[in-house]
Order: sequence, then structure tokens, then C-alpha cells
Amino acid sequence: LSRKGEKHMNIFELFGRIGINNKEANRAIDETTGKAEGAHGKLSAIFGKIGQVAVKAGKVMATGLAIGVTALSTLTGVAVKHYAEYEQLVGGVETLFGSGGQSIEEYAASIGKSVEEARGQFDQLNSAQSEVMNNAKNAYKTAGLSANAYMETVTSFSASLIQSVGGDTQKAAKLADQTIVDMSDNANKMGTSMEAIQNAYNGFSKQNYTMLDNLKLGFGGTKEEMQRLLDEAEKLSGVKYNIDSFADITEAIHVMQENMGIAGTTSKEAASTISGSIGMMKAAWENFLTGMADPDQDFGELVGALTESISVALGNIVPRLVQALPRLIEGLAQVIQTLAGYLPEIVGALLPGLVEGATKLLVALSETLPGLFDVLFH
Repeated sequence: LSRKGEKHMNIFELFGRIGINNKEANRAIDETTGKAEGAHGKLSAIFGKIGQVAVKAGKVMATGLAIGVTALSTLTGVAVKHYAEYEQLVGGVETLFGSGGQSIEEYAASIGKSVEEARGQFDQLNSAQSEVMNNAKNAYKTAGLSANAYMETVTSFSASLIQSVGGDTQKAAKLADQTIVDMSDNANKMGTSMEAIQNAYNGFSKQNYTMLDNLKLGFGGTKEEMQRLLDEAEKLSGVKYNIDSFADITEAIHVMQENMGIAGTTSKEAASTISGSIGMMKAAWENFLTGMADPDQDFGELVGALTESISVALGNIVPRLVQALPRLIEGLAQVIQTLAGYLPEIVGALLPGLVEGATKLLVALSETLPGLFDVLFH
């Protein structure tokens, strides 16, 4: 071939090589694209799974948030309810023991005296009111009652009590606390419901003695039996008690309960028994709820009381669980071992009947199913 022909061949060879190189380049591009698409697919799958997990986590978080919001709303509602009761009951205590929530000037004007003339009486009333409120605050330990329950109880009979001590609200406040503790002690020791005991005392305040036997002190529900109780108390204390005085009746009952070993049991049980400490914890919890809605209460003190009561309750419960668990396991093991000897006999007695019943069931099904299939598929 001429040089000219060789040049043409070289040109064709060059174009051929370019074509081959283009194919290889395209193949390389395709492979790269495929790998990229594969990687993209894997990444999409990974991110898809992450997305699914995120969605599920989001649903869980949303559910948890909804539950938390609902619980918080419920708790807030209960707290507001307790506080509304608390406000009303405080008003009752202020009316019975204090100055009715009045300022010194308002109180002086209401009794027709100057501020200086009324100050001593005003201070006495406020002192009695403060004592009742402090007793109510501590009632979760002394009487196993929340502050609300304490004030509700004290306002139910204190009008008669104050009247029976000649209007001495400070003396009445002390007697009221002693009476409520006596009620709780009697309920804890004798097993009578607190409501039944409160009804009995409310009856006594109205000179109705029919429920005296609710206290289970060995006296029946009559006026004569109440007089007998007062006489017995007089023998023990040397103090003469008047049946027409509600204050004297509460004092005489206290003497009898002291003599019978009933007095002081509530505070002892709150510290040493499961039921008593749980009652204390429940009362502290109710006080805590009330304080949530009351900006004037010492919330730190309420938290401390609740924490203390929970600690006492756990201190009473946990040792019992530690003692009971090994005995429970041992007891279950003994029951299983005892039953093991009867199992072959029980199985032997039951097995023929079970086999026979199962056989009859299969025969009945084999006879019934063909007809059922005909109805269903034709």
C-alpha cells in the first residue's frame, strides 16, 4: 500500500481505538453509575429504616407525652379540688377558733371596741386558730389524717366544744386535737371505722349517746352508760366529769383510752406498722396535692413530709418482704413436691376421659365438615 493508504489505515485504526476506548469508557461509566445507584439504593434503604425507626420513636414519644400531659392534667385537677376544699375548711376554722379572717380593725369594729381594747382577744383567737392549723398540718403523723380531713373533723364538733369551755378557743383547740387523736387511736386499735367514731362524737356533742358502743370501750349506747363511763374515768383521774359538758365527755373518754392502752397507738403504728405508715403516707400525699395549688404553703416542707412518710413506709414494708420471700419460695416448693405425688394418679384418672372426648370431637367434626363445605362452596 502507498504511504497515503497507510495514512488512511492509521486514521481508521485511530478511529477504531477511539471507538473501543469509548466503549470501555462507557462501560466504566455504566459500572460506576451502577455502583452509585447501588450505593444510593443502600443509602436509601438505610435512611428508610432510620426514618421508620424515627417515626416509631416519634409515635412512642408522642404517646408518652400524651400520657404525661393527661396525668399532669389529672393531677392538677385533683390538686385544685383539694385546695378548694382546703380553702373552705380554713374558713370554718377561722370562724370557729379565729377572728373569721378579719383584720384587727375589722374585728374591733365588729365587737364594738377600739383596736387596743380588742387586741388581746384578737391575739388569743389567732393563736387558737394557728394551733389548729399547725395540728392539721401534723395530723398525717399524729392521727393518720390529711390536713383537710383533720379540719373537716374538727369543725364538725368544735362549736359544742368551744361552748362547753366557756368560749376559751385556746383550750378548745388543745381539746379538739386530743379528741381527734383519740378517735384515730380508737379506730386503729379497736378496728372501728373512723366515720363511725366521728358520728359517735358528733352525737355526744348533741347529748345523744346511742353510738357510745361504737367506741368498743365496754359501755352501751345510753345516757346511763355514758354516766357510768364518766364515773369510771373519775375513779382513775380523780376529776369530776359533768355529762352535760361535751369537753368533760372527751376528757373522760381520753382517760379511759389511756387506761386501756389505746391512747397513742396511731403515732406508734405510723412509725412501726405497715398499715399505719401507709396511712401516714396517704395523708402526706393529700397534703402535698393541696400544697401544689396553694402558693402560701411551704412546698419544701410538704415534700419533706411526703419523703419522710414514704421512707418510713418502705422501712416497714421491705423487711417484711425480705422475710417473706424465702418462706414463699419454700412454701411453693413444698406444694409442688406434695402435688407431684398425686400428678400420676390425677393424669391417669383424667387422661382416658380426655382421649375419649377428643376422639368423639374428631368423629363429630369429620361427619359435619363435608356437609358444611357443601353449603359454603356450592
